[in-house]
Amino acid sequence: MKGQFAGRMAKAQKSFIREILSVAQDPDIISFAGGLPNPAYFPVEPLRAAADKVLASDGRNALQYAPTLGYHPLREFIARRYAHKTGLQIDPDEILITNGSQQGLDLVAKILLDPGDEVILEAPSYLGGIQAFSLYQPHFQTVALHEDGVDLDQLAAAAAREQAKLFYALPNFQNPSGITYATAVREASARILHENQVFFIEDDPYRELRFLGEDQPPLSSFGRERAFLLGSFSKIVAPALRMGWIVATPPNMDKLIIAKQAADLHSNYVSQRILYQFLLDNDLDAHIAGITAVYRRQRELMVAMLEECFPPEVSFTLPEGGMFLWVRLPESVSSMDLFNEAVKANVVFVPGHPFYVDGSGQNTLRLNFSNTDEAHIETGMTRLAQALKKLYGV
Repeated sequence: MKGQFAGRMAKAQKSFIREILSVAQDPDIISFAGGLPNPAYFPVEPLRAAADKVLASDGRNALQYAPTLGYHPLREFIARRYAHKTGLQIDPDEILITNGSQQGLDLVAKILLDPGDEVILEAPSYLGGIQAFSLYQPHFQTVALHEDGVDLDQLAAAAAREQAKLFYALPNFQNPSGITYATAVREASARILHENQVFFIEDDPYRELRFLGEDQPPLSSFGRERAFLLGSFSKIVAPALRMGWIVATPPNMDKLIIAKQAADLHSNYVSQRILYQFLLDNDLDAHIAGITAVYRRQRELMVAMLEECFPPEVSFTLPEGGMFLWVRLPESVSSMDLFNEAVKANVVFVPGHPFYVDGSGQNTLRLNFSNTDEAHIETGMTRLAQALKKLYGV
């Protein structure tokens, strides 16, 4: 019928987290809600210097249209870093620069998914991924997460289904749970997906934010034929640059390029040039080391507050990096009710149920430790514990 929106919009929802963040704009609110890096460690002056240098030396070219894949020296930098950090050998032409890794999710979904295809999700899963895939009208299958990664029996059963097309995972410091896949689980997962000819997205924006434990190989290193590896500079440089990337093999990259050209021709070229100049002129590893040292302290304080102020029935994950803790309340306790009580005490978090596509997780919640200094973590966690005690007497 004329004048109606496309059918794909019928069940599309606004981001639950973005709605919560509108509440968190109040300066009196202590927010553990957003998945935000700490702005105190944005390299403002080095980026300003990089912008000045690019515009002064090659401004006319930097402001022109550019190739769809992105600035070649920047893609070379990413490829070299994978080789150095993970041993993964990638050709720069297997890297597509995107507008953050969120666009990467949309582009992969666009080239793969037809209505009715099945997408396998971790439970819980990243809300932005759920939102991106939902527009393409798939059916969702979920597999549980354990402390060492995805439940392999459940993954094998889901991947064996006729309509299974895509598995979406965050193996490092998963959002929202904070867990990291063990190497054996990564290898077994890759084998299951290969045997069942299921594509997979390895969403990996937090990999560099490790502050405990040992690095794990990318899941993609156990098989790249059907893999899409997503990365981002948002968490290690600055999110407003909107600089992410997709790693894909040539047959898959050809389809991505077509989808990217239809969407926006190419990502912000001057931002790519400024970012690359920043990377040339500064020690990225030293910059990341400074960030992770702070995040480790903030994570340790939040864990200590959970242990000290919350009842023993409250359990939580112990992430080795990233930005998030995942909290499980007693079964009888609704995290949404706790949220409503916590807002009255000027502290907010993200209730867990939006991270599940089946409506479960009513007693779970996600806490962000990266975007709040230690003084506010102590105050905010005290308020949250008091809200829990006031609401339920636990």
